[in-house]
Amino acid sequence: MNAFSRRGACPALSAPMQTGDGLLVRLNPVAGGPSSGGLSPKLLIGLGESALRHGNGIMEVTARGSLQIRGLTTESAALLAAEVDALGIAVRTGVPVETGPLAGIDPHEIADPRPMAERIRVAVEEAGLATRLGPKVSVIVDGGGQLTLDGVTADVRLKAVGVSAGTLWAISVAGDRQSEKRLATAGEGAARDIAVAALRMVAEKGPDAHTRDLSERQLASLTGWHSTAPLSVLPDISPTRGEIGSLSAGIPLSTSKIGEHSDNSAISPLEGEMSGRTEGGASRKPIGLFSLAGDIFAFGIGLPYGSMPADKIIGLAQKALALGTSEIRLAPGRALLFLGQPAEANQSLQDTAATLGFVTSPTDPRTRIAACPGAPACASGRIATRDIAEAIATENADILDFTLHVSGCAKGCAHPGPAALTIVGGENGAGLVVNATAKALPAGYRPGYDAARGFSRVAAMIRGARHQGETAAACLTRLGTAAIAEMYQQE
Repeated sequence: MNAFSRRGACPALSAPMQTGDGLLVRLNPVAGGPSSGGLSPKLLIGLGESALRHGNGIMEVTARGSLQIRGLTTESAALLAAEVDALGIAVRTGVPVETGPLAGIDPHEIADPRPMAERIRVAVEEAGLATRLGPKVSVIVDGGGQLTLDGVTADVRLKAVGVSAGTLWAISVAGDRQSEKRLATAGEGAARDIAVAALRMVAEKGPDAHTRDLSERQLASLTGWHSTAPLSVLPDISPTRGEIGSLSAGIPLSTSKIGEHSDNSAISPLEGEMSGRTEGGASRKPIGLFSLAGDIFAFGIGLPYGSMPADKIIGLAQKALALGTSEIRLAPGRALLFLGQPAEANQSLQDTAATLGFVTSPTDPRTRIAACPGAPACASGRIATRDIAEAIATENADILDFTLHVSGCAKGCAHPGPAALTIVGGENGAGLVVNATAKALPAGYRPGYDAARGFSRVAAMIRGARHQGETAAACLTRLGTAAIAEMYQQE
């Protein structure tokens, strides 16, 4: 398979990926600082105009906060790359070491994560790991604050922990904040060493490996690399024991794998659903006002299902430019953060965004639905996901207190993890998966064009069966898979 069609690769600017509507490229701008994804309004306008000239005019912000441009050809992708270069937009290369969209400017942060992220980037380069790790291996350095990265999966995660003696870093691997395997809590230098050691182990296993593939013995060696006392009395930390030794030493490997366990027998309401947690990454949705310092605010605006026509993004950026916005940052959770405009300008910006069809409220039902492009945009899509999602959001907003995943196929690109309910396209139509991922066997089917009506029947059942004060998610758990599937298929 060539670079344009290889699945599992990241569709970077230099290596577009083939999709149903042409080639797709992904950009991670770093103009606003290390990994902040910042662009001036003029630069975003320029990117939008390039997307109109060279693609099909569809732009996306992903769950991890990357910018995607769709509908390119081999020739136009090269022209787009040249225009991005001419605009002077620096894009991230190498192993992704990601920080939050408000990194370094959020007064609620425990620590500014950018210096630690830069130290890890340098160590990864010096260790020669950039060319040995797979394209989807990633590191997160989370300083805490209003927009954490708790919901974003990563191979290695460092999260700031505040203690009386200063800042420590909690290190974990293989997952998001709920599913991760926690290793240790350490000071700055030790945390960096553990992170790079974990990446070395992954590199030894080959280009398709992730930290989830590390053996129990390897995880134990990472955990034992540094000893810690209770956080309240933690002294300075230094290496004391463990199998790793120094980063230049050989690392023992094991063929034993970590077991993966899942229980799909019942629907478990996802922790944090009612507090606004989303699959996209932030523990708080990146939509609305976020106080920075004094009367300075960042204003978050979401893209419905992560996608918008380029002309509408241009229109919003033009309005922001007129209002004095100095920077627009990409945010995990499929959103844009507008910074620098006067506080009194935020209402005008919100009004313009709402008129253009953007998501301007964290309670918008579209934030509860993860939907990939689906048919006809993606060659793998079996159902018109966005049409189905829009119909469900319009008709059943009152019961969407859980995550609904609408997937064009079983790959589940928009929401890799389990969701309370998933509508997935397949040979038999639109299947309904209960409390699992899109890869699971559906409990029932109905024609793809009729999927929204099937969901509406499930919604009606929830309204009739829900107890006073009970969430829809809890009601689904009580009703059970068989009853839900039967209602979904009912004519």
